[in-house]
Amino acid sequence: MRTITGPTDHVVVVGAGLSGLAAALHLLGAGRRVTVVERDPLPGGRAGRLDLGGYRTDTGPTVLTMPDLLDEAFRAVGDSLRARVDLVPLHPAYRGLFADGTRLDVHTDPDAMEAEVAAFAGPREAAGYRRLRRWLEELYVLQKRRFIDANFDSPVQLLHPDLARLAALGGFGRLDRAVGRFLADERLRRVFSFQSLYAGVAPSRALAAYAVIAYMDTVAGVYFPRGGMHAVPAAMADAVVRAGGTVRYDEPVTALERRGERVTAVLTEHGRIPCDAVVLTPDLPVAYGLLGREPRRPVRLRHSPSAVVIHAGTDRTWPELAHHTISFGHAWEGTFHELIDRGRLMSDPSLLVTRPTATDPTLAPPGRHLHYVLAPCPNTRVGPDAAHWDELGPRYRDALVRELERRGLDGFGDAIEEEALVTPADWTAQGHAAGTPFSAAHTFAQTGPFRPRNLVRGTANAVLAGCGTTPGVGVPTVLLSGKLAAARITGGPARPGRRRPAPPETDRTRVPGASGAAR
Repeated sequence: MRTITGPTDHVVVVGAGLSGLAAALHLLGAGRRVTVVERDPLPGGRAGRLDLGGYRTDTGPTVLTMPDLLDEAFRAVGDSLRARVDLVPLHPAYRGLFADGTRLDVHTDPDAMEAEVAAFAGPREAAGYRRLRRWLEELYVLQKRRFIDANFDSPVQLLHPDLARLAALGGFGRLDRAVGRFLADERLRRVFSFQSLYAGVAPSRALAAYAVIAYMDTVAGVYFPRGGMHAVPAAMADAVVRAGGTVRYDEPVTALERRGERVTAVLTEHGRIPCDAVVLTPDLPVAYGLLGREPRRPVRLRHSPSAVVIHAGTDRTWPELAHHTISFGHAWEGTFHELIDRGRLMSDPSLLVTRPTATDPTLAPPGRHLHYVLAPCPNTRVGPDAAHWDELGPRYRDALVRELERRGLDGFGDAIEEEALVTPADWTAQGHAAGTPFSAAHTFAQTGPFRPRNLVRGTANAVLAGCGTTPGVGVPTVLLSGKLAAARITGGPARPGRRRPAPPETDRTRVPGASGAAR
């Protein structure tokens, strides 16, 4: 593994999102002095917090899986996730509502899920679920160390016996066909393959290897932190400070000072911060702009679809909604064709409705409820550009409300007391390429050693982290990206339990209260 050469005593991390905070914790655990610089007034980046008249809503990811990866970052400085965050396991992890009127609760306990599938689709499908679960477990164990939690310097690193094992498991086939080997019921196949949209690829085109996302969702367990998802970056930022790091808020980075191939300082709106190395977590175009160079690729990066989100504080809720509910339309393959190829809004949408107050009622005023409605939509390179969303957004919001009411959420529109609408125009304004918070899609040509790497040629002491680089999109992988970025600087994993004394700076900033934002 290539690592940064020369001094690395003081590292500046640009961005206090999940990847930046993970990098900071691993760097502190390895004895480095760390300063985190964040443009927003609170930590979190994409995993932000929005206060709407007493409703506290998460603006970014709503699904937390693989908490052991999060605990690994805390343990790097002798801390622990359990001491910091109250995680509640969700039962069910998801609820699927189908256009034919049927519903399925997705349990991560194997016996509970086998019984659910048997009642839903019969004993043959239940037996198929058991075989599918075993395959998902094998797939994850094989990929985790060799292909996910790994820094790549060359595609040659793929030439390992594990590659043949992955092929033998069917990892290079198509996801929908791989799941279809175990399940005949089309509704069940959706439940175990819709996750490919997180990676920006239709199930019919996604590598079967990306079934590891289904493993995380349906086998490893889904959790919710009391206080909302934003409690995670808030706790991480506080752990950084307690371990001796510095976190500076409301301080946008304007440039990097260089001497030859080395970055010597990070320049912000408030001054100059000398450094020996830098970790950059903004979206790729912003990071490349700061570095003044962009790696050449044979073809232009393809980006994932975007999303329209309705944050709705309501005076009522609906009993059919679990914490996470996926409302599937009749259409399936055609939906992905509309989003990814034709750049059109879904004519028959599948929607994610998250009701965090089902688990933590304190996120809303007494007797009130919080709903987060996510509708995938085209990114701004294949669909309407950011300017069009100023007019299109409110119209599409109304169409989504009508669709939710048609699907059984009677009176949803009238129940809304506080609301915020987020469209690709907002993602664009936040600096996300192609107007999508999901970054570069996980096509074969943008996966593993072919994904934009976290080292950029021509810069000797800068490392990238975040969803645009290795290993990719999603909370678990973004946390790993911070760990992998730190390893590029330290030469290896941090030794758990090691703390560095607080540096002799006077501007260390503690995390304010229980709020924040995520990158």
